[in-house]
Amino acid sequence: MADTHEPRLVALPGPDSSRQPPADAPRPWEIADRRQATQDGATGPEPPARPVCPRCGLAGERRPTYTGQHVLLEPLLPIPAHLVPAGHRWHIDSGGNAWNGGLEEPPPGSTCRLPHQLACPGLSLDELKPWRWLDAVREENARRVTRQAQAGDCPGALPDAG
Repeated sequence: MADTHEPRLVALPGPDSSRQPPADAPRPWEIADRRQATQDGATGPEPPARPVCPRCGLAGERRPTYTGQHVLLEPLLPIPAHLVPAGHRWHIDSGGNAWNGGLEEPPPGSTCRLPHQLACPGLSLDELKPWRWLDAVREENARRVTRQAQAGDCPGALPDAG
């Protein structure tokens, strides 16, 4: 028998051979990756489609993300990171992949890229919710008011100031 240095695949006996998921079945982490990509705004058109916004028709710069999705960025527009709302700060690594800076405070003097959806004339700011952290603070304050009212710590009327 000659040694050809070619790998030979041998089917495994037993129950494992019949429990393998189909090749096209989504892997467990792909659902979480898609959810994170959507939350981060990585909803750009996937190749081979042109990198054009489906809402306004403007072309953008499409970049792959670590989650395997793509984000549509405003072309060639680095912005000081402290001017961009948290969760919308995109950075490009040396390999050309885009990653979202999240809610962390950016280092002084750093720049980032703006996602097209934040500047898209086809979307309103209510649809984008660029200040998700502020929404979370408002929701927590609403819960605090409810708890305070249930405890009876809420004044019945404001004092007469005039």
